[in-house]
Amino acid sequence: MTEEEAEDLLLGICFKTGPPRTVGAELEWLVHELRDPRLPVPPRRLAAAIDTVRALPLVAALTFEPGGQLELSSPPAASLMECLDSLAADLRAVRGHSPRSGSASAATAWTRGLAPRARVLHEPRYDAMELALGRTGPSGRAMMCESASVQVCLDAGVDDDGPLGYRRRWQLAHLLGAVLVAAFANSPVHGGRRTGWRSTRQALWTDLDPSRALAPSPDGEPRAGWAAHVMDTPVMCVRTEQGPWAVPEGLSFREWLRTGAPRRADADDLRYHLTTLFPPVRPRGHLELRMIDAQPGPDGWMVPLAVTTALFDDPRAAEAAHQAVLPLAPLAGGGPAPRNALWRTAARDGLTDPLLHRTALTVFEAALEALPRTGATPAVVGAVAAFHERYVVPGGCPADELLEVAS
Repeated sequence: MTEEEAEDLLLGICFKTGPPRTVGAELEWLVHELRDPRLPVPPRRLAAAIDTVRALPLVAALTFEPGGQLELSSPPAASLMECLDSLAADLRAVRGHSPRSGSASAATAWTRGLAPRARVLHEPRYDAMELALGRTGPSGRAMMCESASVQVCLDAGVDDDGPLGYRRRWQLAHLLGAVLVAAFANSPVHGGRRTGWRSTRQALWTDLDPSRALAPSPDGEPRAGWAAHVMDTPVMCVRTEQGPWAVPEGLSFREWLRTGAPRRADADDLRYHLTTLFPPVRPRGHLELRMIDAQPGPDGWMVPLAVTTALFDDPRAAEAAHQAVLPLAPLAGGGPAPRNALWRTAARDGLTDPLLHRTALTVFEAALEALPRTGATPAVVGAVAAFHERYVVPGGCPADELLEVAS
């Protein structure tokens, strides 16, 4: 594969344009002991629980993360309600079997136990990941084993400059993303102590790696910017058929193509390289929004999925959100997300920051107005309204309630 072929492939697959029609989500859940939520499930019993739930007839794909977190990844749904209903049914099935193993899924984005969780998945990918990310400190291992999120997947958008255009949606994702971090922050405690962040999980991504967790430069055309970012980011690993995978240090994909060492790279290597980049918004044909903490309560995950979908896919709400987040742009000018001042403030202060609070009030009101137009049921609208009144109006977030318990 040549550099030109690699760049052409990236330009063709990163943003697949067309009218927004589908929505999906990836829900992560920390698994803990029923008798004490601070305790992880021992590996042997966790393996038994995994075998039990894997046999369930689920619509979503069921996987487990390195620390034993359960993840449900929905297929693309034709509407918000189809996605919500499908995932809710799968979660009921999984939870119905979990108590048999003495375990439960925790509605939190970050472990609050007294000791770090050990990695329970020992596969070449995760062995390589821990080694590569460990070069810059402990945040990589903590991200792998001790965090959970709600990831929202939306179509890239159309090829124009309107409210549903992919360029506008790309910009919106990187400004509104900070508001979503602040409003849904739910990870302020670790090891029984306050961390100083309302979203410790987001702080991990800020500290993770010099380039792997960064967004590309916000300037320029999204396709070209993302392609250049992918080519210039160091590869995490080089897969081998036997033995541990190679974990080169500082070898960009571009340099790998140029040198052909440690072996020649091909299109499959490029596609795999894409799965090892963890920016807050990852273009995979569609947009994968990765910045939202797992939420409290068994159905708390529905609120960020509903709000985000309404603000991106309803044209009126998308325009209102775009206008609302523009004043945030100067704070985001200090560098790519999540390392700029806007994203750091969102993760540390939540909606106690006045500008983020004002923006959140506007965008949540736009979402509430738009949700009935998306086909959302009164129950879903009511859940968003309740979150709005409980957290957004007073300038709080779920993390604040955890801080009260920890104080």
